[in-house]
Amino acid sequence: MDNLTAVTVTVCLVAFLTQVNCSSSSGLKRVTKAQFFGFDWKNCGQPDVPAVLKTLTVSPDPIAIPGDLTASASGSTSVELSVPLSLNVTLEKEVAGFWVKVPCLDELGSCHYKDACDVLNQLIPPGQDCPEPLHTYGLPCRCPFKAGSYSLPKSDFHLPDMDLPYWLTNGNYRVQGILGSQDKELGCLKVALSLHSD
Repeated sequence: MDNLTAVTVTVCLVAFLTQVNCSSSSGLKRVTKAQFFGFDWKNCGQPDVPAVLKTLTVSPDPIAIPGDLTASASGSTSVELSVPLSLNVTLEKEVAGFWVKVPCLDELGSCHYKDACDVLNQLIPPGQDCPEPLHTYGLPCRCPFKAGSYSLPKSDFHLPDMDLPYWLTNGNYRVQGILGSQDKELGCLKVALSLHSD
């Protein structure tokens, strides 16, 4: 994915981890102590996709919740990313040595989002400043994302207690996100991590 996509992924990851919730609160459980560890990522698109993540660094390992997270990212896009911007997410959990697809429940899991721009607008309403540190670095947080390179320098985030879906239990997970527009793949990213919560 490109820098823009990298920044978008970082925004979504931080939004998820900092308890931004676009769906109803039913089916969530309060987690006051959790750890994400073994975070890894890779691009999964064809070599000619326009959006590419060049770097993504997240530390420490494990990431404690509540706790502090340091992240940096860079990427680029050779085309403008604008409405409609579809996002196909596949979430899998390792069960007895096999990867099992987690279905889409309450807009979380293996879901198809017709317009990721709309999701970003729900997380960060239009007219509202982009959250820090994006605002400080002049990075966009909603569509359209202009063609070009984007970079988020090493930045610190605080992760508060959060509510997680009841089905997001301890274990190993992998997530694939495919960004597209008008039936054309624009970028693909795979993330792997493990979750342990009390």
